[in-house]
Amino acid sequence: MTVIDETELAAGLKRAMSRLLKILRREIRKDDSFSLTELSALGSIYKHAGLTPSELATREKVTNQSMSQILNKFEERGFILKTRSDEDRRKILITMTPKGKTFVKHKIHKKRAWLAEAIAQKTTESEQETLHKAIDILEKLAR
Repeated sequence: MTVIDETELAAGLKRAMSRLLKILRREIRKDDSFSLTELSALGSIYKHAGLTPSELATREKVTNQSMSQILNKFEERGFILKTRSDEDRRKILITMTPKGKTFVKHKIHKKRAWLAEAIAQKTTESEQETLHKAIDILEKLAR
């Protein structure tokens, strides 16, 4: 039986995942005027409707001022709405417009399509089965 060095395994896994994420990000950013931080913020708004700007800034690990600039850009593009909270009129809540949802859904589809094509072109059926089995393990590590 082969003895596996967990440290080497961890290093190799990190290296491969980092490269893959870098390529995915590059593919998604083609023909796009948004930074990675902005795309991440847009994804958070899509997943968590009704966040305040400060909650979103905390989630994205940016300053409130930076988030304010990002939100203004989204608002100018018609991707978000800023509305006052019914419970506390001082609070502004961020929600996504249909145009914003369409944009995010397109990005998600584009990412998945690129990865599916890469898997189809670069891996064998046996390797695809291995990748399928690895999903549960990777999700377990992410918990």
